[in-house]
Amino acid sequence: MRMTFARRLIAATLAATCLPASAQSPAPTPQDPVIAMRQHWLDADINSFNFRNSAQIFETRTVARGPETWPLATGPAAAMPADYDGWARRTFTNALLVIHDGKVVFEDYRNRTTPEDRFISFSMAKTITALLVGLALEDGKIASIDDPVSKYVPELNGGGYEGVSIRHVLQMRSGVAYEERYDFGANPSLAAQIHMNAIVANTERFADRARTIGRATTPGSRFNYATLDTAVLGWVLERATGEKLAAYMSRRLWQPMGAEADGFFIADGPVGVGRELSGMGYNARLRDFGRIGLMLLNKGRVNLGGANGRQVVPASWIEQATTMVPFAPNAAKPTRDAYGFQIWKLDDEPGAYSAIGLAGQFIYVNPASNTVIVKLSHFPNPEPAGVVDETVTGFHAIIAGLKK
Repeated sequence: MRMTFARRLIAATLAATCLPASAQSPAPTPQDPVIAMRQHWLDADINSFNFRNSAQIFETRTVARGPETWPLATGPAAAMPADYDGWARRTFTNALLVIHDGKVVFEDYRNRTTPEDRFISFSMAKTITALLVGLALEDGKIASIDDPVSKYVPELNGGGYEGVSIRHVLQMRSGVAYEERYDFGANPSLAAQIHMNAIVANTERFADRARTIGRATTPGSRFNYATLDTAVLGWVLERATGEKLAAYMSRRLWQPMGAEADGFFIADGPVGVGRELSGMGYNARLRDFGRIGLMLLNKGRVNLGGANGRQVVPASWIEQATTMVPFAPNAAKPTRDAYGFQIWKLDDEPGAYSAIGLAGQFIYVNPASNTVIVKLSHFPNPEPAGVVDETVTGFHAIIAGLKK
């Protein structure tokens, strides 16, 4: 009987499996699937999903909510600009919240996101870390922001951070030889090495390179955006307060603020080894990011529910943190030409400022219109040309509609 193709294929397969071990090709060692997922975290075709599921991908540290939640008030629904849906799609929106005159007037969850999802903040975490520095100062745990960082972390003596003050680091003016450039490949940049080793593989701590990094310029003389600076702030906070960053944040910010859900930091290693990623790793619900924005707008007060105007962060600290220090603008981002304490001047609106994170995360505060806009996005990497400009134009259009 003539053997069919299917039978020949089965016979060949069986013969191969019966070969002695010495005659078979060795099976490839599979890559750790968790590491593989971390490597693909930013991939444009899946990042909308990844950015709300970081707890399934990384080591984490819980920032516990308190026993009381101060609910956000709801106001009359705002009319969005006619092209809102197109704008939201073009700017890769996952979720958007608009708070006007202290009340939620618009809330939108897209791409199968939900109000219960906890979204990655990326560098919006820097603004949160700066708030914690202000609280540690109020607590007397940090004596002065003009203290050198090495006063609290002696391991920083002998390198580029020796003699650098907490103020310098808050303003991204440490002067260390660090470039926020992620060149992966045969000769990866320092930022890329830290990303792969600390965030992806957890084989080193993100802040550890601060011990040996060199100096590029005099501290305080030049603005240079550096996530390593914020990692140093997190290390200073841990040493100064004697608490892990997540525990201190829960006790001094998250619970007094009346957050509605636990948040969490991504960490650069397991418990007992890794630290919270203070410069890019915080995750929370959309409405809890809105609470942060509303607290900033109200100069550190929480006016929600039973909080009764509780001063959570000192007003003087909010004033300092949101006072913008100009620097020479980047040609690619000409309107982003001033920086406070880990917070950006995003546009030319009087008094407006924004926490900003990679891939389109924004807590935009516009005091003149008494408005907070939180936008959580999934920009592709590299960032599409013009997408931030279009995002800001959309913010302005939303606010213009609120004034009518």
